Amino acid sequence: MGSVVPSNARRGLPRVLIIAGSDSGGGAGIQADIKTVTMLGGYAATAVTAITVQNTLGVSAVHPVPPGIVAGQIRAVLEDIGADAVKIGMLGDAATVEAVADALMGVSAPIVLDPVMVAKGGASLLAEEAVEALLRRLLPHAAVVTPNAPELEVLAGSDVADEADMLLAAQELLGMGPAAVLAKGGHLEGERVVDWLVSHNGQQRFEAPRIATRSTHGTGCTLASAVATGLAAGLPLAVAVERARGFVLSAMAAAPGLGQGHGPLGHNFALL
Repeated sequence: MGSVVPSNARRGLPRVLIIAGSDSGGGAGIQADIKTVTMLGGYAATAVTAITVQNTLGVSAVHPVPPGIVAGQIRAVLEDIGADAVKIGMLGDAATVEAVADALMGVSAPIVLDPVMVAKGGASLLAEEAVEALLRRLLPHAAVVTPNAPELEVLAGSDVADEADMLLAAQELLGMGPAAVLAKGGHLEGERVVDWLVSHNGQQRFEAPRIATRSTHGTGCTLASAVATGLAAGLPLAVAVERARGFVLSAMAAAPGLGQGHGPLGHNFALL
């Protein structure tokens, strides 16, 4: 008879615990996260925070998962499979934020916090009262937080109209506790997209040409999960960010053109 292989026996397989909502359209949320982690050679486990009724045209309904069940999923994964990194996406409300923070207490794996607030179609995915809980309970424990410009405005409490504003707001957010901030400039005007990685060790600018496409659904989820996979594999943060940005750009270029609105990325571009 063959021997039973323990669940963690394969050294070198980066384990990423994804805490996020489900996207029925498959373009964002845990669906995009799992695709990303898998394509980058990692193992994805999940704790589902909400079920969304969603396609490329937008979100039409959200069904929150009870906070106790969210916390139970997290503990079940950590107690058995373990995690080399944690990626947090959609949380929904303050009770879920608190439950996630409690379940992650004592976890030493790096946490990538993607502060999902609004869906591509405009639907709110984070209640206003949950922002304070996120800043208080999760932000100080993040290895990196990955806000886009509108999210950065809310979290840092300052206007972000251009690259200089974004960098200043990222520095302000850094002062609230995370180890690093990856401020994403995709919502700003310009022919090139600029992101800033700001940490207590300095700052680094990333730049790429803007891709003219409507297939942008799930870019934030994909980027954060790609960064988490890199950290889980032991890459330095800046290297993980650079690789993640390259993955997103390639996936955007390979988008399958599905749907009538903001279409999904082509996460499987390497297999085509």
